[in-house]
Amino acid sequence: MATKFFDHGKIERNVTLLLVLSLITVAIGGIVEIAPLFWIDSTVEKVEGMRPYTPLEQTGRNIYVREGCYNCHSQMIRPFRDETERYGHYSLAAESMYDHPFQWGSKRTGPDLARVGGRYSDEWHVQHLKNPQSVVPESIMPTYAFLAGRDLEGAGVGADLKALRRVGVPYTDADVKKAFEDLKLQATANADGSDLQKRYPKAQVRDFDGDPSRLTEMDALVAYLQMLGTLVDTSKAEAKEQAK
Repeated sequence: MATKFFDHGKIERNVTLLLVLSLITVAIGGIVEIAPLFWIDSTVEKVEGMRPYTPLEQTGRNIYVREGCYNCHSQMIRPFRDETERYGHYSLAAESMYDHPFQWGSKRTGPDLARVGGRYSDEWHVQHLKNPQSVVPESIMPTYAFLAGRDLEGAGVGADLKALRRVGVPYTDADVKKAFEDLKLQATANADGSDLQKRYPKAQVRDFDGDPSRLTEMDALVAYLQMLGTLVDTSKAEAKEQAK
């Protein structure tokens, strides 16, 4: 029946007809895949604990991207035993829902950093960035000691938050207004971070680079690294998956 309806020989010999029918087939397949997205709020299932980055963390992330750290360190733990035993619970899509651009990827010259937060001390991170071989002798990572001597220019962080809000990151007017103030406060030793932590749960408030007399790019980068993987309680995620 199909042979009578379609003259395959005629279609294959007629380039124009073949092109038109191919485009129609691809268009139908595309519509079937894309159309459902217009009827759902989000393609990423939200996970308890996720929040936007604090101004200091976001600034640290900008430095991370600027220096090309993502070329050697991915932030995507795959659901394989060898990866989860080494790095921890596999990455959840929601953990990157506020990343622009996200840091998922497959190339790893160095270890994955998806859950590096809290694994090492601030001092370890500072020494690792200043002289990687001092803490990991076999490391081929270049040095980033200059970050400790470069003052953090954070005056434009409010504009960064405003731009991110336009692409869906739920920063409030208060977050944008207090962005520069929040940035300085988070890197201040013994500061009262109650208001910051109310708006950004689990935000870590302290001096990060070991030099409380100044605010540096090292402060921002270490603050970013120390929060990676700390927001989501993966034990709850595991329990939810087992219940399905």
